[in-house]
Amino acid sequence: MEIANILIIIGFSLIALTVLSIAVFIIYLLLFDRKQRSHSILRNYPALGRIRYFFEKIGPELRQYWFDSDTEGKPFSRNDYEHIVKSSKYMRNIVGFGSKRDFDEEGFFVRNDMFPKLTEEMKMDMDTKVSTKRYILLEDPLFSQRKEKWVDEESAAYLLHDDDAIIIGPNTKYPFALKGQIGMSAMSYGSLGDRAITALSEGLALAKGTWMNTGEGGLSPFHLKGNVDIIMQIGPAMFGIRDKYGELDWDELKRKSEIPQIKAFELKLGQGAKTRGGHIDAEKVTLEIAEIRKVEPFKSIDSPNRFPELNNVSSLCEFIEKIRNHTGKPVGVKIVIGGNDSVEELAKYMKETGKGPDFITIDGGEGGTGASYQELIDSVGLPIKSALPILVTTLEKYGVRDRVKIIASGKLFTPDRIAIVLAMGADLVNIARGFMITVGCIQTLKCHSNDCPVGVATTDPELQKALVIDEKKYRAVNFLVTLRKGLYRVSAAAGIDSPVHFRPNHIMYKDDKGVVTSLENILADIEKKIV
Repeated sequence: MEIANILIIIGFSLIALTVLSIAVFIIYLLLFDRKQRSHSILRNYPALGRIRYFFEKIGPELRQYWFDSDTEGKPFSRNDYEHIVKSSKYMRNIVGFGSKRDFDEEGFFVRNDMFPKLTEEMKMDMDTKVSTKRYILLEDPLFSQRKEKWVDEESAAYLLHDDDAIIIGPNTKYPFALKGQIGMSAMSYGSLGDRAITALSEGLALAKGTWMNTGEGGLSPFHLKGNVDIIMQIGPAMFGIRDKYGELDWDELKRKSEIPQIKAFELKLGQGAKTRGGHIDAEKVTLEIAEIRKVEPFKSIDSPNRFPELNNVSSLCEFIEKIRNHTGKPVGVKIVIGGNDSVEELAKYMKETGKGPDFITIDGGEGGTGASYQELIDSVGLPIKSALPILVTTLEKYGVRDRVKIIASGKLFTPDRIAIVLAMGADLVNIARGFMITVGCIQTLKCHSNDCPVGVATTDPELQKALVIDEKKYRAVNFLVTLRKGLYRVSAAAGIDSPVHFRPNHIMYKDDKGVVTSLENILADIEKKIV
């Protein structure tokens, strides 16, 4: 028999075997599905039901890549995501033809000046440079991978002038001086993997003038990798500085404070996406993470929704004073605003006693998290543009605004968004998910599962192989430097020589009828409600 005939027989045999196997498998499913009790549709329509559940399973990916428009996706639209990616890869955020913003919708706008500042009139640090790497797009064909060239790049750092440096805790033993207004929000090792934390640490260090917040999971060696300035967050569970009873170990706190990179401490009272304690699943609690957090490995861990020993403003401020005196470094609080009187008691106590935090991080309800509950993430806590004016107005009412620096967070990933909250009264800005996207996040929304396919929000060693530190760290640099450059660009358009000079008169609000109101008038209305 000829070889050709043999191959034909083998081919037909394989096809027949495949068809038979599929038929047996379908019959099995039909019999199994009709007897199972969990899914009604499978009992009546086994085959169609299986197809239905398959498409339901891949529905998020279909919507993300095919069906959602450029502005529809949540929590970040395709436009939002691409803006971050292009800034981090190419150090460019230029678009063509026109804006995709719906100008009929209500929203804030930066008030441009008839005579904007020239580049040479801008007041900034002209000497500090950033050495990074970026991609140059050479070709973007339809049916093959785009061709790019990775090149060295030296850029201005776009830091504040020395005269405009922002000082946190000027009266502490070790004040924290900052020449950049944008830093990394709290993200714990454990919620993010070691490669993601390392890439961010090294990238932010290269960008200079910034900081990273450890999150409530404690200080890890990966936060320290890049030698970047650090704000160490202390949550109610005291992870990383707790004794065997779960209480604060003051000796360990002192040891942490002596690490030169740690510039300040932050007490986490709340988070916009979860006004509750943090959570991390058992599979994420590796031996290393357990050692860092000082907990048992491979067991789910939760922190209380508040510090058990802190139940009023007085006890909070006394605790702040004790930590500040013990470490010599600035101490702040992270809060969520729920109403017009949320910080009334704190501001009043600060005025009466002279005590209180050196900085306040205010997190909007639109902020992100590794894991939370739907009812909390959607409906508890005000968004940042509603919350920030309440905080600023209340502090001003009691004459204590100048004693604290305000750090705002909540989807502030573009220069114009940052300019608006600076005009509302923030001194500094925190970003979390924007930086996650720079190191590879593709919004699969699996941060809580340890199954992040791109190795960002996972501690799985195999999945983390996707994240190449020596490439992603430069994306973090590029995103941050591009943000700073854009912020100076918006400042120039507003007629001011530095973003530290943004004030309410630089922002206008347009309602859905086209009526325009200045931010000054909006804040005046808020002040009446608070007074």
